[in-house]
Amino acid sequence: MSTNKTVESVYELVLKRNPGEKEFHQAVREVLDSLVPVLEENPAYADARILERIVEPERVLMFRVPWLDDSGKVQVNRGFRVQFNSALGPYKGGIRFHPSVYLGIIKFLGFEQIFKNSLTGLMMGGGKGGSDFDPKGKSDNEVMKFCQSFMTELCKHIGADTDVPAGDIGVGGREIGFMFGQYKRLRNEFTGVLTGKKLNWGGSLVRTEATGYGLVYIVDEHLKAIGKSFEGKTVTVSGSGNVAIYATEKVQQLGGKVVAMSDSNGYIYDPQGIKLDAVKQIKEVERKRIKEYTSIHKGAKYSEGCNGIWNVKCDIALPSATQNELDIEGAKTLIKNGCICVAEGANMPTTPDAADLFVESKVAFLPGKAANAGGVAVSGLEMAQNSQRYAWTFERADAELKNIMVTIYKNINKAAEKYGKKGNFIVGANIAGFVKVADSMLDQGVV
Repeated sequence: MSTNKTVESVYELVLKRNPGEKEFHQAVREVLDSLVPVLEENPAYADARILERIVEPERVLMFRVPWLDDSGKVQVNRGFRVQFNSALGPYKGGIRFHPSVYLGIIKFLGFEQIFKNSLTGLMMGGGKGGSDFDPKGKSDNEVMKFCQSFMTELCKHIGADTDVPAGDIGVGGREIGFMFGQYKRLRNEFTGVLTGKKLNWGGSLVRTEATGYGLVYIVDEHLKAIGKSFEGKTVTVSGSGNVAIYATEKVQQLGGKVVAMSDSNGYIYDPQGIKLDAVKQIKEVERKRIKEYTSIHKGAKYSEGCNGIWNVKCDIALPSATQNELDIEGAKTLIKNGCICVAEGANMPTTPDAADLFVESKVAFLPGKAANAGGVAVSGLEMAQNSQRYAWTFERADAELKNIMVTIYKNINKAAEKYGKKGNFIVGANIAGFVKVADSMLDQGVV
């Protein structure tokens, strides 16, 4: 069977076995399309049916999560953990609490995590988890009760050398703390089973900033490669959560000017540059909508509709909110306005046709599995510190993060060039991430 036919047959199998899971289908399609030249050069991958194995999770867990709200009423949510691939190490990937969560999204995120974790160079396999529980509007007591119920089931399937979850959308230090406390209570052990912990009980410095900082570090490395820098550049950052806030912080430290940020309702535009202290107060302390920014800074403008942020003229765009937020129309507008680089701070925030247009138009496009790997990279560093029972300084952890992101850029650039796709970082990231996992799977036999 030809390589193209092999790829198509694997994709058809994915569609058949995973009906209705469009996010998972999209992620698999992107990876498989990139791998044709690698499979042609390495027939052993096809012979060992690596593709058929890598698109099938090693384990899928789905469970009921009952809990009592503050009025004493029983609520029931659904919990998930997909342990996708452990060829490189324990399963590693975040837990997402959001009403949109269903099995297809968790599979998509877990599949992406395989290659993202591979690119970091750390010993981590790929996994992901979550629930359709929405922490917004819930009291701390309700969040605690939900997290305890969720962990009561999950604790049977995770461990420091088995599966190490972290946070994701809807899961921050509060939720990690409640889950860690319940794990410790049930298992009677204090171990590095979760990352994203608070500093005084095993967390790592830089973990809060890691995804946003890492995103900017990889863009900075690309800018250096083309003889440019952030100095004087105009930047838009979609979202206003953890990733967006710390990407904005690092851009400003490097001399760039972030002029727009957003949330799920709309976006703000401040031509003088976003005042990050105000955003942190609104989103991290007061937990209010981004539109409140305009009541503090009168020169800023708020617009309804978060996708309108791509109409803001910029040199660099950092989509950092959620999947498929940047579509073909947004891509056309960015290109028309002279954008030179787009890097994904969220997981798959760019639609496939938009990503293809960036590549065709010679706009540098850094996909999420490379560009937002900083979060899981520092999670891996947190695991290392937990094993040592030792905490690194901020400077050491930050330097390690920057080194990992610089190495990722060099590796994906090299892989793209090797297979005749110079400048196509989508292909480069998929190939560089895949080869390491595939070779490890070959070494370990049919498992």
